[in-house]
Amino acid sequence: MLMAIYRIKELREKTIEELEKIERELKTELSREKSAVKSGTKAENPGKIKEIRKTIARIKTIMKERGEKK
Repeated sequence: MLMAIYRIKELREKTIEELEKIERELKTELSREKSAVKSGTKAENPGKIKEIRKTIARIKTIMKERGEKK
């Protein structure tokens, strides 16, 4: 599955429901990537895990700013 690269401006335009959906998808993808690395598979894109983690953090920050606790 290909992850879309989300910029902070794009994320701020999304609704809370959309952000929650994106966060769930990213967490699923992150766990899939981590398990692939643990099983010894060579990473297709070495920076992907880092980028996914940063995007999840951005989403959590935006939700906190809007008063949605997660």
